[in-house]
Amino acid sequence: MQILDGKLVASGVQKRIADEVKSLTQKGHKPPGLAVVLVGEDPASQVYVGSKIKTCQNLGFQSFEHRLPDSTSLADLQKLIAQLNKDPQVHGILVQLPLPKHLKEAEVIGLIDPAKDVDCLTAQSAGLLLQGRQKISSCTPAGVMEILKYYKYNVQGMSAVVVGRSQIVGLPMAQLLIQANATVTVAHSKTKDLKKLTAQADLVVAALGKPQFLTGEYFKAGAIVVDVGIHRQEPTSLENKKLCGDVKWDDISHVAACTPVPGGVGPMTIAMLMNNTLELYKQTLN
Repeated sequence: MQILDGKLVASGVQKRIADEVKSLTQKGHKPPGLAVVLVGEDPASQVYVGSKIKTCQNLGFQSFEHRLPDSTSLADLQKLIAQLNKDPQVHGILVQLPLPKHLKEAEVIGLIDPAKDVDCLTAQSAGLLLQGRQKISSCTPAGVMEILKYYKYNVQGMSAVVVGRSQIVGLPMAQLLIQANATVTVAHSKTKDLKKLTAQADLVVAALGKPQFLTGEYFKAGAIVVDVGIHRQEPTSLENKKLCGDVKWDDISHVAACTPVPGGVGPMTIAMLMNNTLELYKQTLN
């Protein structure tokens, strides 16, 4: 089985971005700017935001970090996002999900100027993706496509199953695969006989959010498997919690290739976030 190393692919993407930013700033342009808004104290979100801010610094971006208490009202968020929409130093805006329960994600995302929607979550961005007219694509699905491209897996004509239908991964992932001429099925919690469906697929993208749910019998020999899930296993008395994905890694030696967890799709998500910020920034230079 070939391991699809997202860390390796991400490092190449980030080097290209850093070189381009350096070239642009040497010509007198201000650097790209990414604003990240975090509401609440979710531990995983805290880690993700810290990683994104650090990557900004490493690539020569400006970063604007806004950490707000769990009690933040919609009116307060509206005021902040309106300011970011108008700020010429901010080229991309990311509202870290999930939000506290009293805030509706769709309502908050809808406040972002589509020209600064760095993760393609606004209705306008989703519509452009549906029509194949997007200028940037959702970070995680774009990262998956970049991994497949790097390892020279041409999905044209492949039977692909995307397990999961979220707005942030499943649905945009399906659209990108359709645009690449794969034959795509989107499966979800109501799908009948999921195992039979995935076992016939050439490519399976697992984004269902259940740790190690997809065992070896869900995949045919020679399949390509992309594991988008990330979970912390319960610790034993001898070891700390370990990360795992939606796929049971030890059970899939018969597949052709798979992304590991950690070190697979995760690093690519951040790399493509930076790539999207750079692309939105470049559009302001035209």
